[in-house]
Amino acid sequence: MNNCPPAPHFTEGWQIGPPDKTVQMPQSYRLAPGGGDVFRNFVIPVNLKETKYVRAIELRPGNKRVVHHANIWIDHRQSLRRRDGEDGQPGFPGMENVSTEARSDSFDPDSHFLFWKPGSVITPEPDGMSWRLDPGTDLILNLHLQPSGKEETIQPVIGFYFTSQPPRLQPMLVQLENDGAIDIQPGAREVSVTDHVALPVGVEVLAVYPHAHYLGKQVEAWATLPDGARIPLIKIADWDINWQGVYTYRKPVWLPKGSSVEMRITYDNSDSNPRNPNHPPRRVRTGPRSEDEMGHVWLQVLPKRESAEDPRMALQEAVMRRRLDKYPGDFVAHCNLGALQTMRGQFQEAVSNFEQALRIQPASATARNGLGAGLLAEGRVDDAIRELRETLRVDPAHLNARWNLSKALVRKGDSVGAAAELETYLKQNWPWFTSCNAATTPPFRISRKRFGCGRRMRRFEPTWVRFWQARAIWRLPFSHSRRR
Repeated sequence: MNNCPPAPHFTEGWQIGPPDKTVQMPQSYRLAPGGGDVFRNFVIPVNLKETKYVRAIELRPGNKRVVHHANIWIDHRQSLRRRDGEDGQPGFPGMENVSTEARSDSFDPDSHFLFWKPGSVITPEPDGMSWRLDPGTDLILNLHLQPSGKEETIQPVIGFYFTSQPPRLQPMLVQLENDGAIDIQPGAREVSVTDHVALPVGVEVLAVYPHAHYLGKQVEAWATLPDGARIPLIKIADWDINWQGVYTYRKPVWLPKGSSVEMRITYDNSDSNPRNPNHPPRRVRTGPRSEDEMGHVWLQVLPKRESAEDPRMALQEAVMRRRLDKYPGDFVAHCNLGALQTMRGQFQEAVSNFEQALRIQPASATARNGLGAGLLAEGRVDDAIRELRETLRVDPAHLNARWNLSKALVRKGDSVGAAAELETYLKQNWPWFTSCNAATTPPFRISRKRFGCGRRMRRFEPTWVRFWQARAIWRLPFSHSRRR
């Protein structure tokens, strides 16, 4: 026993001190006393008034007896609020396969693993690797819950630790998966799915997070270098969902441009698999329920900049094109490619991808706003106005669509309509706007002494400057009517 390491010490309360901000599930959730494991997602509004940079995050589950593990996802567009309570209870069912809508107006891919299990030690991000949290963002808290034999109530709290320093280093999460190929017949013992992505830029691999359900038997991921050499990234010979977690490398694994990252997950759907939830075994396909299956290996990578373009954009394009190889007509791939092409000025290609995305999901405000912006950039003003108005009909709070519509109305010569859209834009963007009566004051009466300097104005400067610059450049009329 003398050679045993010391027992771990678990801190009571917040591990690294009081957080700068806490958020809590709006409603508690009651877990039934019996039945199987429950996998559920809860929508938690963050309610920020300005952009923050996060250096650490801690989940306090509140009821450790029943919370097995948790993932936190960032919903930039609040796109999953519509599912909250869809079955009459807080949240909505499903495992880790949470699909949120990306923004069409900025490139900010998922970058950090936000994972918790009992005993997790909170480690602040390295210098320069904070992550951005914007107003209008929701957290999606994905919980794996295990009944205890009596009714339990849970209402977790999440604490944020902020830093004033924006990120200098910008990692990205790359997902290897082939869920569409999962179709496991009863009794099958050696069924594998594979995936690969060719790297268009060199990357450092920082961490890995594999995920499968109860039929998972073996998980393996590796990299093949341009010279054919193979570098193992992870191998779990006896997969157990109860022990899943994020694995961080002691030293980042360097993979040069032209390498390929690959994964293989093997499943056992026989009676001899002690974790098989079905006796007798039944056919299992992919899906978000615990009795379905998944096969994911997530990599956190730090791309190397080789040109003026953000290297994450090339990596995102490679991932999305690989996704289209697997799933022709995929909404996520078309929408993300459209956003990338818009940022690159490839508007004709962007319009095509957004149109294909909308054929798959006609109600997507994100894709329709992207289409409107692309049409406007091509000079198709009337078409752009039509699409942007439809975006705002579907989602009246879609700020970027309102901004784009104001630009389109200026191009059309409707300065009054553009001014009205701009005023609505700013009113929706910052709740404090009407309270300080700035919206009712002509721009020449907004003194620099009051708003041009000082802590309060600097906090809101990007949106404020965007508003007044647009008015000045577009020579829009100003409404003197008081808002109430």
